[in-house]
Amino acid sequence: MATAYVTLVTNADYVLGATALVRSLKLTGTTADIVVMHTGGLARKALAPLEALGARLQEVDLLPTSDAFIERHTRDRIHADRPFTKGRKPDFHTPLDNFAKLRLWQMEVYERVVFIDADAIVVRNIDRLFAYPEFSAAPNVYEGLADFHRLNSGVFVAKPSQATFDAMLERLDAPDAHWPRTDQTFLQAFFPDWHGLPVFFNMLQYVWFALPELWDWKSVHVIHYQYEKPWEADHPKADRLRPLIDLWQAYATGGNVPNIDTLPNPAHTR
Repeated sequence: MATAYVTLVTNADYVLGATALVRSLKLTGTTADIVVMHTGGLARKALAPLEALGARLQEVDLLPTSDAFIERHTRDRIHADRPFTKGRKPDFHTPLDNFAKLRLWQMEVYERVVFIDADAIVVRNIDRLFAYPEFSAAPNVYEGLADFHRLNSGVFVAKPSQATFDAMLERLDAPDAHWPRTDQTFLQAFFPDWHGLPVFFNMLQYVWFALPELWDWKSVHVIHYQYEKPWEADHPKADRLRPLIDLWQAYATGGNVPNIDTLPNPAHTR
């Protein structure tokens, strides 16, 4: 079965993230392909570090959505209609570009793909996910247990199919369609019976301080740096997330990565 890990790079900042992600995947010993979709506007030289690590580069176009759809999903409109109140999205966050990840359904050369956002690292082998059905994703848990009913699209399992992609495009840009959290909202609507992965396959960084009792290094497989990014200098939550930022830096720079099983879990009180 041909399989691949796929990520998406939309600007130079996410090249930094994807470099750490690709290196982390390589260190797990996976034999699956690693594909980096990029949306253009980046010089080949900027993407060279990813290619040097063995990733396959695939340029993709943004989706052919209507002008009205684009207007409804600009950064200013998205952030004004539903502000991010729990954390801060960086200036390079471009919501409309998120929809480009749907292009992976066109990669019919693969029977199964696992998509991982470029702001994540994989700290132990996750090849077992290729045996999961479409559509599998972990819940969007980082504040409370009520979040288990929402999926997070930072990690998901998909079965490429041009027919599925065509059906997605038709529904995505329906008259007055609005997806307040872009691809995440859309994918949950398109796959209402989504299969839930354990949170450890997409552990959101805020769990570290908001739900520390959920964090167990012996179970964590993927760390997803939602909101503030670990390559941002002195971001507002850097002090609270320092152990996770230091770990990301080790993967990003090619430094010595610690034995995950020996790391201390976050302190918490019951």
